[in-house]
Amino acid sequence: MEEKVDGKRKKNKIKIVFISILIILIIAYAGYAAWQLFAHPTDVFLVEEGSISEEQKAEGYIIRNETKVQGNNYKNGMVQIKAEGEKCAKDENIFRYYSSGEDDLVKKIQELDEKIDEAQKSDATNSALSSDIKLLDKEIDLRLAEISKNNDIQKISEYKKEIENYITKKTNIVGENSPAGSYLSNLIQERKNYENQLNSGSEYIKAPMSGVVSYKVDGLEDVLTPNDFSNYNRSFFENLNLKTGQTIATNTECGKVVNNYVCYIATILKKDQLHDIKQGSSLKLRLSNGDEIPSTVENLTEQTNDDVLVVFKISKDVEKLINNRKISFDIIFWQYSGYKVPNTAIIKDNNLAYVVRNKGGYLDKVLVKVEKENESYSIIDNYSSDELKEMGYNSSDLNVSTKINMYDEIQTIAK
Repeated sequence: MEEKVDGKRKKNKIKIVFISILIILIIAYAGYAAWQLFAHPTDVFLVEEGSISEEQKAEGYIIRNETKVQGNNYKNGMVQIKAEGEKCAKDENIFRYYSSGEDDLVKKIQELDEKIDEAQKSDATNSALSSDIKLLDKEIDLRLAEISKNNDIQKISEYKKEIENYITKKTNIVGENSPAGSYLSNLIQERKNYENQLNSGSEYIKAPMSGVVSYKVDGLEDVLTPNDFSNYNRSFFENLNLKTGQTIATNTECGKVVNNYVCYIATILKKDQLHDIKQGSSLKLRLSNGDEIPSTVENLTEQTNDDVLVVFKISKDVEKLINNRKISFDIIFWQYSGYKVPNTAIIKDNNLAYVVRNKGGYLDKVLVKVEKENESYSIIDNYSSDELKEMGYNSSDLNVSTKINMYDEIQTIAK
C-alpha cells in the first residue's frame, strides 16, 4: 500500500516538474516574442501619392541691379508719386521734395478756394453756365466718392489731380462769365500765382532707369552689386553685420529703382553640401514664407577652408525679395513625386526591391521599382513588362506580385 502511495507521489512530482518546465518555456517564449516585437516593431503604411526631396538650409544675401536716387532738397520731406513696388519708365517722375514754405502756400491756396467757392455761389449765372458748373460738380462728387472707398495710393493721387482740374475749369468758367468779374478774376489769378510758386519750388526726382520703385534703402545699393562676384566671401558678408530676415526700413529722404527682371542670392556653402550642383544647374529655392522660386546657378567659386561661393540667379518673383537683404532659405537639389513609402518598408534582395502588402491579414510580397530615395522615404513604381524582360525576368518566374496600387497597405519594420 505504501509503495503505491509512493509511486503516485513520484508521478505527481514528475507532472509538477513537467508542468513547471512547460510554463517556464511558455513564459520565456512570450518574453522573447515581446522582446522581438519591441526590438523590431511592425506597422501598416498606406501607399499614397507624395513627394520627396534633397534639401540644404542656407543663409543668403540679396544682390540687385538697383540705383539709389536722391535730390538736393531731401531735408524738406518727400511726396511719393510712385508707390512702393510700382513700376516706372526711365525719366518718369517717381517722387518729389516739398518746396520751402510749402505748408504756408498750401494753406493760402485752400483759403482762396473757399473765397472762390463763395463768390461762385453768390454770382447769378445763366442756365447754360449753371448746367456746365453742375456737370463739373457732379464729376467732383464722383471722384470724392471713389477716394473714400479706395486704398490705392496711385489711384487716390489720380483722383485728386482730376478734382483739381475740375475745380480749375469751374473757376475759369465763372471768372470769364461773371458780371462781377474783377473780384473773382483777382482771386483766381492770385491762386494761380501761388500754384506756380508751389510747383516751381518743388524738386521732382526722375527714374534713372526703368524698373520697380522702392523706398526701402539700406545703403548697400552700391556695395552688393552683380558687377563682380569675386569680391564676395565669408568674411565680407559677416562684416556687413546684417540680421537674417530683417525688413529694410522705409527711407523718407530718398528712393531707388530696382531691376525687376533679375536679382541674385549669394551664399557660402561647404564642398560637401553642394550635392554635385554645377554652374548652370537649375533648381528651386524655398523662401521662409514657403514660396518656391526657380533659380539657376550663376556662379560657383571655390574659396579657402572648403568654402564655396554659390550665386543663384532669380528671374521670377523678384519683387518678393525687395524687402530684405539677408534671408534664410532652402536649396532644393531635387524633388520627386509618386508613390511615397518609408524606407523601412523596402526589402532589398539580390539587387531587387520588394514591399510586403497586407491584404486583410494575408501578406503578399510585391516587386517594386525604387525611383528615388532620401534618408527617410522612397518613391516607388511598378515595372512594366518590357522592363522586366530587359532585366531577364518574367513575372511568373519571380513568384511574387509585380503591381502595387494606390491605398495598398504595406508592412513597415523598424531596422
